[in-house]
Amino acid sequence: MAEYTLHIDGMHCGSCVRRVSQALASTPGFTVNEVRVGAARLISTEEPAPVDQAIAALAKAGYAAHLEK
Repeated sequence: MAEYTLHIDGMHCGSCVRRVSQALASTPGFTVNEVRVGAARLISTEEPAPVDQAIAALAKAGYAAHLEK
């Protein structure tokens, strides 16, 4: 399993953190390790990690995201 960090634009409050957590929890292939304002740390349960699916789930919830390097 590998850990990934996604930078999430527009997440600035507790309500945003909850919405992001829910969107990521519904994404198969990841376990949500931590969500904090501006970023989320995920642990992949699949190889290769479905990062694109997580980013798409966040976009559907209204948040732009990209993989931190």
